[in-house]
Amino acid sequence: MRVLWLCNIMLPAFAESEGLPYSNREGWLSGSFDRILLENANGGARQRDGFLNIDLGVCFPVPEAIKDCHKVLEGVDFYGFRENLDHPEIYDHTLETRFAEVLEDFRPDIVHIFGSEFPHALAMVRAFRNPTHTLVGIQGLCCSIADSYMADLPYKVQRRATFRDRLRGDSLREQQHKFRVRARMEAQTIQHTAHITGRTEFDRRVTGDINPDARYHVMNETMRSNFYTGTWDPDKVEQHSIFISQGDYPLKGFHFMLQAMPAIIEKFPDAKLYVAGTSIIGNVGGVKAAARKYPMPLWITSYGKYLRQLIHDNDLKGHVIMLGKLSADEMKERYLKSNVFVCPSIMENSPNALCEAMLLGLPCVAAKVGGVPDLLSDGEDGILFPGGKTDELAEGVITVMYDSNLSSVLGSHAKRTAMVTHNPDTNFKRLLEIYRSMMS
Repeated sequence: MRVLWLCNIMLPAFAESEGLPYSNREGWLSGSFDRILLENANGGARQRDGFLNIDLGVCFPVPEAIKDCHKVLEGVDFYGFRENLDHPEIYDHTLETRFAEVLEDFRPDIVHIFGSEFPHALAMVRAFRNPTHTLVGIQGLCCSIADSYMADLPYKVQRRATFRDRLRGDSLREQQHKFRVRARMEAQTIQHTAHITGRTEFDRRVTGDINPDARYHVMNETMRSNFYTGTWDPDKVEQHSIFISQGDYPLKGFHFMLQAMPAIIEKFPDAKLYVAGTSIIGNVGGVKAAARKYPMPLWITSYGKYLRQLIHDNDLKGHVIMLGKLSADEMKERYLKSNVFVCPSIMENSPNALCEAMLLGLPCVAAKVGGVPDLLSDGEDGILFPGGKTDELAEGVITVMYDSNLSSVLGSHAKRTAMVTHNPDTNFKRLLEIYRSMMS
């Protein structure tokens, strides 16, 4: 069977061979990719029930310098295409031409599109024109992101545009509008496929409203391999340390965490909040200094300005540490050092960072939004709080920090649940089942 993947990112396997930088996002793609190569290379595996030999092609965006490349590595056809990912709200019709070339060269039986939120997904379904052999995997959902984007920010923050925002045409309101435009393209993508994979009741409901005729296949994700080893040990953590994985736009709820910190610090004066990912507030307590060519008033966003104000008003200097972008190994190290992982987002489908934290057995406190309740059972695998409710967020964190026995139980239960949800063998077999059912 010939299967063409359309991905949002360059796979590390290709990037490393070309000496190119790559993103650690969507690490489960590498997990599935490695498994397919392993199964194809293992002759004995061909004798197992359910084995399906896959000739794999992978199509992904590449830097301008690479252009529309095609290379074969380890028996896999890699196809690059150029897309302006800085402006995913703009549809590029030339992508349809590029994908027609890729389809003509590779001649897939199935096209598997990972993610519906970028214009290239719509371009591929238009180029392939074969809905019954098109599979769209749901990651984020732009329609839900657009509706929730402002995340209860004060009205003046929503309306404000800094110098940087005006220069780039990228104020908070403009960002929300761009998600609405992307949501319309996403709806067309979902409407032009007969098969959808998802993993939560939330994404089943949303995609069902868009395309009730599509067949919904439940398929959980396989995480990056290094998160399947190692277990959180309460005796080896930095006491009263909190970790969140992202804070560069409102949906991720960094501001909710900052609003909850005073109550946490009142109980634990040495509490510290570690934040991974791109820092939009500069080197606030940062371990990794970010070089800036221009003074802060020229690069700060309205949301970044609000975050800095919260840090100042809540007297959080010395309590917030911006870590910058972390590798998978660095993320794992930070998880294992932390007292608790918090997912304060106002909207999520199935956040990978929460899944990784659970795999390591780290106690988690998460907003009860979107598909999160399908990942974590309140009071059993972790603590859920109503999205946007900072008092309840603080209470959850304090509970985990205060009761070491409870935190250990929550962490061990989280690990047990996640090991089932993200079992690589189960998920790989499920992927093959879906592919097989599409061909029958």
